[in-house]
Amino acid sequence: MSAPVGPFLVIGIGNALLRDEGVGIHLLRALERQVARGQVALPPETRLIDGGTLGLDLLPLLAGARAVLLLDAVALGLEPGTVTTLRGEALRAPAGWTRPVQPGGIGDLLATARLADVLPAAIALVGVQPGEIAAGLALTGVVQAALPAAIDATVAELRRLDADGATPRSRSSEMGQGLTRSAA
Repeated sequence: MSAPVGPFLVIGIGNALLRDEGVGIHLLRALERQVARGQVALPPETRLIDGGTLGLDLLPLLAGARAVLLLDAVALGLEPGTVTTLRGEALRAPAGWTRPVQPGGIGDLLATARLADVLPAAIALVGVQPGEIAAGLALTGVVQAALPAAIDATVAELRRLDADGATPRSRSSEMGQGLTRSAA
């Protein structure tokens, strides 16, 4: 089997108008700043994408990707600011995931990509437990303070994907992969 082609995609997800709901966008922007300053090196062919609230409109991007890393708020009932990494099958319905189902959100995007057979085998999500989802542009203090740990988790996950070669894996091999957490 030949090595997979296409870029690594890092997609920030969320609504930046709803405080901690927009943490994926804030995280993506912080990562962009660190890359621009030379503080962080990403694997070759890594694309950073502001996915905002695009939902299913992101589907064409997934079709050509070697690997996808999503950045988002994820409500798992943990302490606000807790950074969590979900991989593979854990993204289907993580235990305790209380994030409201949003039509056209990540769940619909991943399900549609699976049905269309365009979802890369190498997929993960770095999430931050939100503290407050309400109108406002700024993250809460505890979620803002979690950004450095979330950047570290993002870079570590990209390195893991790159070291694995982001090669296609069977869905059964993804079943053993799950959830890792760190408190901010």
